[in-house]
Amino acid sequence: MGSRPLAGVYAAALTPLKADFTPDIEILPEFLGFLADRDCHGALLMGTTGEGPSFSLRERTEIWQSACQVHHVHPDFHLLAGTGTPSLQETTALTRTAFNLGFDGAVILPPYYFRSATQEGLFRWFSEVIRKAVPSSKNILCYHIPQLTGVTLSIDLLMRLRDAFPDRCVGIKDSSGDPKFAKTLGEKLSSDFVVLTGNDKLFSTALESGASGCITASANLISPCLRKIWDSYEQGSQEIETQSWVRELRTKIDNFRSPPALYKFLLSHYFNFPRWPVRPPLLPLPQELEQKAISEIIINPELR
Repeated sequence: MGSRPLAGVYAAALTPLKADFTPDIEILPEFLGFLADRDCHGALLMGTTGEGPSFSLRERTEIWQSACQVHHVHPDFHLLAGTGTPSLQETTALTRTAFNLGFDGAVILPPYYFRSATQEGLFRWFSEVIRKAVPSSKNILCYHIPQLTGVTLSIDLLMRLRDAFPDRCVGIKDSSGDPKFAKTLGEKLSSDFVVLTGNDKLFSTALESGASGCITASANLISPCLRKIWDSYEQGSQEIETQSWVRELRTKIDNFRSPPALYKFLLSHYFNFPRWPVRPPLLPLPQELEQKAISEIIINPELR
């Protein structure tokens, strides 16, 4: 694995649910084992794809406790926890819980309800979480997805957090999809900051700009391809053809609404997992779009 902490290919893991929308914690370790067997270095639990903001503190804790069972078979599989909420106290409590359970890192959204927060206010918010919840031996990644949160994490803010907490605030998950921002991250931060892209289409570009890996929804389905791109880059070469295929596939996926519902449908169709529902307010993939999804989003046989 890369020399930087948390480098590699991570799945933004789906959350298995029962018909009544409660977490199916019994099947979760099996699903994470599936991701480990398909070349993921680890997984993010309770991120955007995992519908994290839809779950209570108790539910998230139960999900994380169940996830830890993957280590019985895959001891080196890294677990990251999505702990961000608009509440400083709840985010602190969730982050502390994740580390107490043995998670390798926390991926923390900014307080997304407060869209007018200043960069100074965000620095103070993240600082409080880090001081109160993050042991010196553990790592957090700031989660940048302004198209959903309405909150932008500036380069200056990230540099300030890195300088203030160099042993704890070690990186960023960048899901902005902005090539210019990715390039600037690489130029100003990648030498001592872990940058994990959240956009499959930009994976090679991000690696070339200094990124350390990815955390993506598509890794639930095509992690061997993403690992091939990462391994090749680590060895000093490029996987142009594979990246081109990934880019085309992700473009087709982006044409559908409700990504968690689409990914859950495709995971069931191609890999025989149960057809997990999504929790309201998200809606399942409409039946009229199921055949369209199967005909357009084709997972190559060698990936199945």
